[in-house]
Amino acid sequence: MKIAFLTGVLLLLFSTAAAMADETVTVGGSRAALIRPAAVRASVILLPGGDGAINVGDHGDIHGLLGNQLVRTRNAYAARGLAVLVADYGTDLKAAVDYMAAIKRPVTVIATSRGTLRAAQGIAGGARPDALVLTSGFLSQESGSSSNVMSILGSPSALPRTLVIHHTNDACKFTLPAGVDPFIKWSGGRARVRWLSGGAEQSDPCEARGHHGFNGLDGQVVGLAAGFR
Repeated sequence: MKIAFLTGVLLLLFSTAAAMADETVTVGGSRAALIRPAAVRASVILLPGGDGAINVGDHGDIHGLLGNQLVRTRNAYAARGLAVLVADYGTDLKAAVDYMAAIKRPVTVIATSRGTLRAAQGIAGGARPDALVLTSGFLSQESGSSSNVMSILGSPSALPRTLVIHHTNDACKFTLPAGVDPFIKWSGGRARVRWLSGGAEQSDPCEARGHHGFNGLDGQVVGLAAGFR
């Protein structure tokens, strides 16, 4: 009886893993990690922060930025029926959006920290996702950096429907909470914000294990981002 039960559990785990197996794909000139659930409801493209180098292996295995908030939660998006592309820093966003649109629309780009700059650069270069989520973003001059989403886009005309997710206590000097309101006003109604609080500050203010990386709040971030499209 116990053997049959354990066998059933193992088969269930195997089938779940097989249904959400990671694979390496080449998109927009670079390798990326793709997770494709058996039944896909929509697609997301994850743009990590930092230098963006996720160092993808041959089987969808990621060896860089493992602590990054988007990288560490990638399977949680797939578990919600979303096809997930974790993009490397060199991935052309327009090509990535087109690639994921061929799998399933709508396509939402979810970017965090310096990844929000790469999202803006991709949109300025012609990428047209159906929606955009900016977490801990370099949003405006008031965020703390002269290079920000507003300065890159220049005008909100190309901005898709956008959700900003920000921590009330983000102390990173490039993503200060003061930068959120100017961005929302600049967007002309295209963007709205969801503030989060709590969690734990256990690292440098600009690192993944601090409020900047929503440490302890992964479920809330995934819930908000995955539901926005």
